[in-house]
Amino acid sequence: MSRKFLVYCFLAIPFFSLAQKDFARKIVDTLASPYMGGRGYVDHGNQRAAAYLNKQFKTLGLLHFGKSYKQKFSYPINTYPTPYSISVNGKVTAPGADYIIIPSTPSMKGTFPVVRFDRSILLDSNRLKDFFTHDYSNTFILIDDSGASGKKEKEIWESMRYNPFKAKGLIILCDKLTEETSETVADYALLNALRKSPFRYATSISVDIKNKFIKSFHTQNLIGYIKGNVQPDTFIIFTAHYDHLGRMGSIYFPGANDNASGIAMLLSLARYYTQHKDSLRYSIAFMAFSGEEIDLLGSRHYTKHPLFPLSSIRFLINMDIMGTGDEGITVVNGTIFKDAFNDLKKINDEQHLLKLVKPRGETANSDHYYFYQNHVPCFFVYTIGGIKAYHDIYDRRETLPLTDFNEVFKLLLQFTNDINQLSFQPEIKN
Repeated sequence: MSRKFLVYCFLAIPFFSLAQKDFARKIVDTLASPYMGGRGYVDHGNQRAAAYLNKQFKTLGLLHFGKSYKQKFSYPINTYPTPYSISVNGKVTAPGADYIIIPSTPSMKGTFPVVRFDRSILLDSNRLKDFFTHDYSNTFILIDDSGASGKKEKEIWESMRYNPFKAKGLIILCDKLTEETSETVADYALLNALRKSPFRYATSISVDIKNKFIKSFHTQNLIGYIKGNVQPDTFIIFTAHYDHLGRMGSIYFPGANDNASGIAMLLSLARYYTQHKDSLRYSIAFMAFSGEEIDLLGSRHYTKHPLFPLSSIRFLINMDIMGTGDEGITVVNGTIFKDAFNDLKKINDEQHLLKLVKPRGETANSDHYYFYQNHVPCFFVYTIGGIKAYHDIYDRRETLPLTDFNEVFKLLLQFTNDINQLSFQPEIKN
């Protein structure tokens, strides 16, 4: 059989019976393990994950640009390497389960009174004016937005986290704990606490927190590729971030769905294509980014320091949160790159893979964004439905179902096949 025929037709054979979930499960179980510590900034979690990926790339036989797979960069980050404690009304509370520390919080130790600020004060101009006449510099403010309605009011409540009270600290009641990252340290403590936790009735709070601000945290992207056979200087790109929120005191954020699952998909695709190199018209690059959880810094760094011209990217697919799929997938930029989206949807309709392939407009919520801003045709694909754990201690390997992992894998494989076969012309963002 001729090479030309292989290039155009090999991917069309019925390979979709190949199961990927078992391979993906091993990747997720490794990356979301306690050893990896949430792939963050404490106990070398990020570096351990990078070393693991470097080994996977090497084992798969991916080529690298330059001397290694690593593209190094750094950024500032605030961390909590030692256990901290918070008691409410004299009773110890559970980090991760009752509350989380928002990572702009500085070192702090002491016992402080708690003053409640709720909707009855916000909506009463006289009480509101009187509230702000007091000195809260040695006080924690408990912020309860129960009953908030309307966009304007919700924006006002959101602005409260910036401490207009000039208080020692803020406790913001919420229905779900969602952790963040921070490149800076504030001069007040910021806690999110569940409404049903002891914080709801707090009149006093005792805190013992020690932060460690790292001015230059050294990390790296991991980048490998497979050389194409017809136009090797043109690339199809698969991306996923491997970093997560890491360890904070005595708890860590496993990040099974976000985004060990995306890396599992990345490595699954790399494993397939290293076994089918002759089928490729274009080169395929696999990029595992660090720094996604802190303002997309890894992908931003890459677009500022590309290893080949960004204009040579035929299409980029970013994969973040690949662990469910009960309700299908959402495709960010699906309303922008319509021909590509229509092709993806056609594949799904014909092969009955997923319940729904849902288009979405442009967003700045994952590593596709800076490529998109640099006129690269791209999608960000994520699964929807199923478990809701996100940026919390419950995003664990034990409960991640990988519901439709095989089906998403098949869809992305066939979509890549169509790109290789020139089945549609990816539009360029102006």
